[in-house]
Amino acid sequence: MARTTTYLNFMGNTEQAFTFYKSVFQTEFIGGIRRMRDMPAGPGMPQLSEAEQNMIMHVALPILGGHVLMGTDALESMGHTLTVGTNISINLEPDTREETETLFRALAVGGKATMDLQDMHWGGYFGLLTDKFGIQWMFNCGAPKA
Repeated sequence: MARTTTYLNFMGNTEQAFTFYKSVFQTEFIGGIRRMRDMPAGPGMPQLSEAEQNMIMHVALPILGGHVLMGTDALESMGHTLTVGTNISINLEPDTREETETLFRALAVGGKATMDLQDMHWGGYFGLLTDKFGIQWMFNCGAPKA
């Protein structure tokens, strides 16, 4: 079955980020956490340090409406670089305003709301924030005011 997921890359703090997201969405990792040490060594791959072997190779977490976040630690020793937070926004469309506010408040802890939740001209209840890990989130709830 087709699905849409979002893949997030971190420079060594994937586990911390996904533990936080798990606490927000109250769901469980799909298939557990796979670490770099679980990956078979391929030709030309560098020898990973003990710390790198403990980093996350893959993690998947269902969040809302069937959407799944996936993540990995990018390793400098493998030539990976990234700019955290500017390469992605995740759009959430909760069913109710109450759920929208709960998720918005939880994800904003330690982060920054860049646009507080508000009624918009298209009828949505909309807001933007950047969480404490630099990930940008959009909220767009179509439920009418209670």
